[in-house]
Amino acid sequence: MPELPEVETTRRGIAPHIEGSRVLDVIVRERRLRWPVPEALPGLLAGRPIIGLSRRAKYLLFHFEHGTLIVHLGMSGTLRVLTEAFPAEKHDHIDLVLDNGRRLRYRDPRRFGAMLWHTGAPAAHPLLRALGPEPLSPAFDADHLIGAFARRHAPIKQVVMDNHVVVGVGNIYASESLFRARIDPRRPADTLNRAEIGRLVEAIRETLTAAISAGGTTLRDFVDSDGRSGYFLLQCYAYGRAGEPCRVCGTSIAQLRQGQRATFHCPDCQH
Repeated sequence: MPELPEVETTRRGIAPHIEGSRVLDVIVRERRLRWPVPEALPGLLAGRPIIGLSRRAKYLLFHFEHGTLIVHLGMSGTLRVLTEAFPAEKHDHIDLVLDNGRRLRYRDPRRFGAMLWHTGAPAAHPLLRALGPEPLSPAFDADHLIGAFARRHAPIKQVVMDNHVVVGVGNIYASESLFRARIDPRRPADTLNRAEIGRLVEAIRETLTAAISAGGTTLRDFVDSDGRSGYFLLQCYAYGRAGEPCRVCGTSIAQLRQGQRATFHCPDCQH
């Protein structure tokens, strides 16, 4: 499932090929995504330039003068830039045909993604307005987490995965960040002190930055790709390594279940 680093890698990969170009046509082969693709979308975008492409959490925001196209990749969605009109395959649901001779193709086998249109400030959209800060932004700091953790007695791993607290810390990145910060994932969030919270902020930043950097070298090119390239994994210290020796101390990595998700941690480094 695409997480924040994968979505940011996608943004960086396609932005140079689409920003400043004008949409000539929108070809919608399948409207039944997580929410129906607006029937008016081709008419809304045709003839309009793409001013810029940004990201909020796991949403890609295509900025136009009169509104924003909000794209979510769901569980299996990909975006690829094509240099010609290659024949569409079964799961190629939408093409944005551009005036620079290229087209942006959206593929989504499971159809849990979305393409939605919004006028006004993107931050006011119902999907975006309640989100927490970006983890690589100045708004994400120890003071923010201290306030967010107050009176939150749930396990820290589940709290940092809450998009209302901070966006983009999915299951893999939560386990890895807590390992780097030397914090037991079972600790109640409201028991962490300022020093521990400060370590956690830095660990989340470092983990996501490393993941984005890895994505830049391990994903296939976004131009003329078949769209089936797999997403990367970090060189993990904890996630997926149950029973293997900790890379730091040699203790066997433990696995447990939290909120229907697998959690991995080192009993020695994170006690």
